[in-house]
Amino acid sequence: MKFFNIGLAFLIMSGIFSSCIYNDNEKLKMAQEGDKRFNTTVAWDDTSRTLNTVVEGQSVEVVFGFTNTGKEPFIISDIQASCGCTVPEKPTEPIMPGKKGFIRAVFNSDGRTGMNHKTISVISNEYPDNRRELEFNVEVKPKIGTVSKT
Repeated sequence: MKFFNIGLAFLIMSGIFSSCIYNDNEKLKMAQEGDKRFNTTVAWDDTSRTLNTVVEGQSVEVVFGFTNTGKEPFIISDIQASCGCTVPEKPTEPIMPGKKGFIRAVFNSDGRTGMNHKTISVISNEYPDNRRELEFNVEVKPKIGTVSKT
């Protein structure tokens, strides 16, 4: 009888634990699908940056920091760069309330002499708008011995 009670208690606790996980996962899924009840606020360190001048062919990394200031996990569902010369990287896990996160992007300056203005579109559950534009400017000087294309 004692083993039966322990087994029954284990089954009940497992059911409660799994229902909590299910509810959290369902909540995250609903936020990713745009359910406004699960939006959160985000404080961005900056959304526009001017980078140092680089020589053509160099790659440069730009980092945009943010803090989840809301009460729900911050979920980035998609991130896109304005062109193939910029490769953004989003966090793989939701950013929990009060926590800091980063979006990193690498800009390849090969063939991009002159002033460059690039944007990164972030689709998330940020309130009040689920689309955030991050941007950066970088001047690319031609390699020594080459002629600028601009």
